Amino acid sequence: MDPINLPAPEAVSVVAALRQLIVDGAYPPGSRLAEIPVADTLGVSRTPVRLAFRTLEQEGLLARAGKRGRVVRAFTAADVLCAIEVRGALEGLAARRLAEAGVPPAQRAVLQACLDEGEIVLAKGHLAEGDVDRWAQLNRTFHAQIVDSTGSRVIADAIARNNHLPFASADSITVDKQALDQALRKLQLAQMQHRLIVDALLGGESARAESLMREHALIGLRYNSLFGDLPAGA
Repeated sequence: MDPINLPAPEAVSVVAALRQLIVDGAYPPGSRLAEIPVADTLGVSRTPVRLAFRTLEQEGLLARAGKRGRVVRAFTAADVLCAIEVRGALEGLAARRLAEAGVPPAQRAVLQACLDEGEIVLAKGHLAEGDVDRWAQLNRTFHAQIVDSTGSRVIADAIARNNHLPFASADSITVDKQALDQALRKLQLAQMQHRLIVDALLGGESARAESLMREHALIGLRYNSLFGDLPAGA
């Protein structure tokens, strides 16, 4: 199976790092962010910061403040939990419909490629530079494939609207570079859940696929005690 094409890792790294700074309170709600200071803090150029601002604005973490600046939006833990539960319900519905209809060969190949690539990322037993970025893109492809394969724009559009809420998106992954061992355990569990979901989909087990997809959405919140209180994102 050919590897999945992934975007440049620097842009993804900046997005994840900026999410983590917001979670950690380095940029509390109401903070105004500008490209140059953030670029200096992260040690990168302005271009990936500009792209990160756009991504986090789409996710509902940032709002525009002037021509180039952004401001951190306020959100509560309850807001995050509700948004993730909504995504889990919608993705669960998509998984159930896909299992009932049967997974077409092309979609089966993409899902299998995601599983294979995920195994490669985690095979070392530790996370190296770029591994979390690579996983984030595989995870995005995995979730999108299940939603898009149903052929229902209703589900896809509902998820797209929900993704504008903070940490609701499947690829809203945060990274604490001081706790990569905890991040590894999280990704290992997520990889196992991916395998179980694909197994249910290919077996036509619609109720099981729906249940697994709902549970998978909660990995970053309900499983925190297993990972050392990691933020959301799965």
